[in-house]
Amino acid sequence: MTDVVMPQMGESIVEGTLTKWLKKPGERIERDEPLFEISTDKVDTEIPSPAAGVVSEILVEEGQTVGINTVVARIEEVAASSPPEPPVSAPLSPLVRKLAREHNLDLGQMQGTGAGGRITKQDVEAHLAQGAPPAPPAAAPQTRIEPLSAMRIKIAEHMVLSKRTSAHVTTIHRVDMTKVATTRERSKAEFQASYGFSLTYLPFITRAAAAALRHFPLLNASLDGSNIIYHNEINIGIAVALENGLIVPVVRGADEKNVAGLQRAIVDLATRARTRQLKPGEVQGGTFSITNFGSYGSLVGTPIINQPQVAIMGVGTVEKTPVVIDDAIAIRSICLLSLSFDHRLIDGALADQFMSKVKQVLEDWSEEVL
Repeated sequence: MTDVVMPQMGESIVEGTLTKWLKKPGERIERDEPLFEISTDKVDTEIPSPAAGVVSEILVEEGQTVGINTVVARIEEVAASSPPEPPVSAPLSPLVRKLAREHNLDLGQMQGTGAGGRITKQDVEAHLAQGAPPAPPAAAPQTRIEPLSAMRIKIAEHMVLSKRTSAHVTTIHRVDMTKVATTRERSKAEFQASYGFSLTYLPFITRAAAAALRHFPLLNASLDGSNIIYHNEINIGIAVALENGLIVPVVRGADEKNVAGLQRAIVDLATRARTRQLKPGEVQGGTFSITNFGSYGSLVGTPIINQPQVAIMGVGTVEKTPVVIDDAIAIRSICLLSLSFDHRLIDGALADQFMSKVKQVLEDWSEEVL
């Protein structure tokens, strides 16, 4: 007998919510086959079975939150056997389903005479001939009410905690991205052909942020009570929008990667975040964060700091804008970058010096992508 426990999905995570069982008691499962889904504030993912066998007990119901290492199920190791018969409703023919819909029938209350208990057209017609009353009509639609998901609850808790913890201040800088835009335009076709995905503005901005963090390490630090923790590594979290929430996987050693390496890492993390394939370590250890709301057309925003970090950069959309240069009007590719910082540790002057460095790197861009 093998105990299945609630795993620890992050260094600061002490509990998880079991959102869905993918197997039922009595069903066979193979080792590493997905057994259940969990949700925490850091990750929403499937958990594989630690052993092959038959699910003998399920000890935690869907929607229940339990501590890490809690036994949630048990698997009895047995010899391989033929797969179980599919449920009766699985081989239903389109005609039977159509008849059931037309007559508002509950097929779950019928006995099938076909192979393996399958409900046939004749079964439905016989049922109707007996004058069986149809199922009651569906109730009229009312106001929709549904509970928050476990991930949404955790996000809400962390956002409120961050606003309560840090003294948030936001500064906004206008950046001329024309040189970056020219470099990107020159490289994007070859980049797409070489790597199989698009070249965006985000890796350029991430590279500029990494360079600025090296010059101003206080923005790469964190607070622990009255102590400042300076981090040697620059690990930049990139916010990824999910269907039901938000997650911030981390690009480790961001200052050691070029634009191509950063784009590859960002695409890989975002893709696996949306398919629930992230590993716990990939959402831990961030020292600074970037959120790209410009991809949805937003010009500027004031993001909330990702605790225990002390700053987060927001990226607005890049758009061509008329600007005055040497008393003449020119069309330039302009982006608004915002920085929300913790005023307990960082003063406005330092925040603006940091943003000026980011601005300088981007406006003086000369590095080729390929």
